[in-house]
Amino acid sequence: MRLVDVAERAGVSLATASRALSGRDGVSAAVAERVRQVAREMGYVANPHARTLAGGATSTVGLVVHQIDDPYFSEIAAGVIEAAAEENLIVQIGQSGRDPQQVLRQIRHLRAQRVGIIVLAGSGYVDPELEAGAKAELAAFQASGGRVTAIGRHFLGTDAVLPDNAGGAREMAEHLLGLGHRSFAIAAGAGGLSTVADRLAGVVSALSEAGVTEEERPVVYADFTRDGGSDAARRVLREHPRCTAIMALNDAMAMGVLSELRTRGVRVPRDVSVTGFNDVAVAADLAPGLTTIRIPLADIGRQALRIALRPRTARPRRRVTGHRLVVRASTGVPGGGVGGG
Repeated sequence: MRLVDVAERAGVSLATASRALSGRDGVSAAVAERVRQVAREMGYVANPHARTLAGGATSTVGLVVHQIDDPYFSEIAAGVIEAAAEENLIVQIGQSGRDPQQVLRQIRHLRAQRVGIIVLAGSGYVDPELEAGAKAELAAFQASGGRVTAIGRHFLGTDAVLPDNAGGAREMAEHLLGLGHRSFAIAAGAGGLSTVADRLAGVVSALSEAGVTEEERPVVYADFTRDGGSDAARRVLREHPRCTAIMALNDAMAMGVLSELRTRGVRVPRDVSVTGFNDVAVAADLAPGLTTIRIPLADIGRQALRIALRPRTARPRRRVTGHRLVVRASTGVPGGGVGGG
């Protein structure tokens, strides 16, 4: 009999069950008595070693992000930390650099540290084989009583919070079409990332329905970072000078695009419109302010941890977030293209 079974039967989080049975503060008398009653009915007896593990496990949350200096991940991390503080939990953060082997190493490290909860934030991979190692490691972690929530990952077999990537990207494309644009360049991250694939699918769907041909919407793949956006912009200037709108599939890339265009004397939005995705906190402060899709990043982090703290269900839970188009000064009617007017 495991503590997690008692928590599920009592309808409380693992952390609450641990505090109730150990007599720690932070649990009402009524809830503590209910947990103790369930433990008696189920025959749960905590030995000293198990109690030590439970106490250590429930005090720490492991958060794995792709890149902590990317505002997308730092804002999600802030939400996780806020929700953890409400539960008197500590958050330990690791970075994977979008490397599936590094993701696996981070998970194994967190298991060795006996964390009670793991939150994985950031895109998964289109190829399920690249997720196989992490999926197996997380299944073993959950079987031993751990809890997992993934953010933006489809194939791990865990509870997940999923941004509406395809829907948001589609709305952004429709915004640009509504302004009269018909010649686009799409600055996309690595094609193997599921977030890139989902956002690209939303863009392509909207543009294809509007009669925009593949030649009129070239995709330029680069790192899913600010530097990758700069690289993509240089290639667009060189290879697709007639495009009147550059759609970056995240805000970090959009920042790089804007920086490169400014350096080259290309005016935004007079010559070319630029869009992003996520609406990180600095997006409104760029020059010009960035038109983007708002995803509730901090709230996603809070939701992810709160789901993990609830009793497990027979099937993984999926929660899709909303999105909102935020129009700022980086988009306008078609200009002369990145080659200038």
